[in-house]
Amino acid sequence: MTANTLFYIIIAFVLLDFVVDKILDALNAAHFKDPVPKELDDVYDENEYLKSQQYKKERYRFGILSSSFSILVMLLFLLLDGFAYVDDIARNVSDNPIVIALVFFGIIMFASDILSLPFSYYSTFIIEEKFGFNKTTIKTFILDKLKGWAIMAIAGGVVLALIVWFYQVTGEDFWWYAWILVTVISLFVNMFYAKLIVPLFNKQTPLQEGSLRTKIEAYAKKVGFKIDNIFVIDGSKRSTKANAYFSGFGKEKRITLYDTLVNDLEEEEIVSVLAHEVGHYKKKHIIINLIASVATTGFTLWLLSLFVGNPLLSEALGVNIPSFHIGLVAFGMLYSPISELTGLIMNYLSRKFEYQADDFAKNTYDGNYLISSLKKLSKTSLSNLTPHKAYVFMHYSHPTLLQRYKNLRA
Repeated sequence: MTANTLFYIIIAFVLLDFVVDKILDALNAAHFKDPVPKELDDVYDENEYLKSQQYKKERYRFGILSSSFSILVMLLFLLLDGFAYVDDIARNVSDNPIVIALVFFGIIMFASDILSLPFSYYSTFIIEEKFGFNKTTIKTFILDKLKGWAIMAIAGGVVLALIVWFYQVTGEDFWWYAWILVTVISLFVNMFYAKLIVPLFNKQTPLQEGSLRTKIEAYAKKVGFKIDNIFVIDGSKRSTKANAYFSGFGKEKRITLYDTLVNDLEEEEIVSVLAHEVGHYKKKHIIINLIASVATTGFTLWLLSLFVGNPLLSEALGVNIPSFHIGLVAFGMLYSPISELTGLIMNYLSRKFEYQADDFAKNTYDGNYLISSLKKLSKTSLSNLTPHKAYVFMHYSHPTLLQRYKNLRA
C-alpha cells in the first residue's frame, strides 16, 4: 500500500462517518411529527408538544450546519496538508519529540476550539435561550472555556508528554505503560471527580436537613446502602435542564442532585430517581463500565503500538519525518470504524444497565414515581418521544422513554 492510497482511505473514512451520521439524523428527523404513543400522551399538552417539535427541528438544522462546517474544515485541512504545516511550526519550536508533540496538539486543539466557538455561542445563547433553557451568562461561558483550556493544557499535556516519553524509551512496548497510566488516572478521576473537578465549575452544598433528606436516608437504610454524602449542585447556573448522578467509591461515594431536579420533582419522585442510581451501584454497573473502559483503552493502545511507528501513517498526512504525534492522528482517523463498533457495544451495555437499574428502583421503591419523574424530566427538556429505532440503536446510551415506561409497567 502506498501513502497516497492510505490518504484516500482516511478521506473515505472521514466522509463515511459523516454520511452515516447525517442519514441517521435525517431518519430521526422524519419521525419528529409521529403521533405520540398513548402511554406518553400526558407528557405534553398541545402547545408544549409543538414547542418540543420546534426545538428538535432547530437543533437538527443547527446540527447539519455545524457538522457540515466541521467536515469541510477537516477535508480542507487534509487536502491542503494542514497537519504537515502545523508539524513544521512545532519542529521550529524545538527538536525534542515531547515538546514537538505538545506544541502540535496544542495548536490543533486550540484552533479547533476557536473555530467551534461561534457554534457553541449560538447553541447556548440563541437556541437554548430561545426555548428557555439557558441560564449561562457571558462571564460564565468565558470562564468555562478558560478553565477547560487550562485543564486540557495541564492534565492533557502531562499525560501526552508521559505517553510520548514512554514511546521514546520503550518503542512498541509503550502501550503497557500508557495503559497503566490511563487506568490509574481513570480510577483517580472516578474516585475524586466530585471533589477536584466539579468545584472548578459548580458550587456543591450538602442537602439540608428536612423531609427530602429523611426520605432519602430511610430508603438508603432499607436497601443497605450507606450514604453520608448527598449534595445539591447549582445546575441552574447554566441550564434549566435537570440531572442527578452517582460518583466515587467507598467513603468517597456521593449522590449529587441538580438544584433544578430538586425544584422540578416531588420528593417521592426524587427518591425514585436516587433508587435508580443506587441500582447502578448495587448491580456493580460502575465497576463493570470502568473495567470495560479500561479493557477498550488497552486494546486501542495495543493496536496503536502496532501501527504508530509505520512511516506510511505520517507520509499519508504529508509529513516526511515519521513521528509519534502524526502517527497518532492518522491512526485515530483509521480507527474510527472500530471506535464506532466499540461505541455500539458500550451503548447496548448501557441501555441494558438502565433497565436493570429501573428494575431495582421498581422493586425497592415505587415504579410509578420513577415513571412520573421520567415524564417530567422529558417534558422540561423537550425530549424527543418518537426517535427512530436506528438512531436509538446507534446513539442512545439510555432506552427511550416509551421503552422504560413499558419495562417499569411490566
